[in-house]
Amino acid sequence: MQPKRNCERSYLSGGQGGRLPRDWVAALIDLLQHEPAMVRVVVADTRGSTPQERGAVMLVGGNLSVGTIGGGRLEWEAIAAARALLGDTRCAGRLHKSVLGPDLGQCCGGVVSTWMDRFTPADLALLHAAAAAAATGPTVLVSTLSEHHVERQLLSASGDVEPPSADLSTVVRADGARRLVLRERLDRNFCAVWLYGAGHVGRAVARILVDLPVSMTWIDSRPELGAIVGVHHEPDPVSSVSQAPAGAYILVMTHSHQLDFALCHAALRRGDFSWLGLIGSQSKSARFRSRLRRLGMDAGVVARLVCPIGIEGITGKWPATIALAVAAQIMREVSTAAARSPAGIALGLAACAQETCCTCAHAGTGVAS
Repeated sequence: MQPKRNCERSYLSGGQGGRLPRDWVAALIDLLQHEPAMVRVVVADTRGSTPQERGAVMLVGGNLSVGTIGGGRLEWEAIAAARALLGDTRCAGRLHKSVLGPDLGQCCGGVVSTWMDRFTPADLALLHAAAAAAATGPTVLVSTLSEHHVERQLLSASGDVEPPSADLSTVVRADGARRLVLRERLDRNFCAVWLYGAGHVGRAVARILVDLPVSMTWIDSRPELGAIVGVHHEPDPVSSVSQAPAGAYILVMTHSHQLDFALCHAALRRGDFSWLGLIGSQSKSARFRSRLRRLGMDAGVVARLVCPIGIEGITGKWPATIALAVAAQIMREVSTAAARSPAGIALGLAACAQETCCTCAHAGTGVAS
């Protein structure tokens, strides 16, 4: 089975504030099919309280913007500066530092450095190479700003822990020339969420998850629901449980109690998931737990099944209300797990002359100015 992952809705709004998918490279490739140029705005560095974290990206065109770097005056001025850069053929990029309180009157009070660089259809070869490299393994985009030019290079990254999504540094060359270097991790190893069920509640959950930093696989056994964007039709969903990655967050809410039970049983037998949630009442939970114990499952294993689901304090039976409570619960679990993980390690960049330099594998795609 090859489930459809990372279900996405359209992100082009035709105006301000469109939704940016997690993969800005793919979005930029799409935009450059009909836009003469786009400016990418990246939150390259932050200090103190800021409206967005490092790595947040916004794409700005002549009459549209996609994504956000936090809104407010910071974003308004960034859009204006990006559009000025669109029309300045003498300059391919710049870095702007904003002190949110004194400079912009925003109450966050922190400091944000925004990196801006212009892309044109001439950069499509590099972007396609970046997308291909990120799909196969750890990949870092290194962008170097010198005076008014931007050079870009793709390198492989190493390490078991994902480094920060953006890392800004200053390099002083032997001749005294100053260069700004932005390193960005392009492959995003979001935690896997496997959602079983595309009914009213399943669809409401999917609409929320698609905007969160998770990689969603959405499965339903009913062929008539396979037409829903992002749903993978699987006649035997239970068999797919073995294909979920270790550490997946599994959410079960199908149209059949018997199928729900079989999915939970399969997941508990496998055991290497991060979280297993089942939609249902206290009575459904009691029945399922009793059946699982009768099948010989240890009480500690059965206790890992979360049912009912949903974060405490949110009540109601509207699908969207249930979805909100469940998505919040999943993100709480994800955030707790992330807090226990070791801090990000160094990027471990490979030298350009080595075979692991992705740029060198794609002749002519290494520099964009």
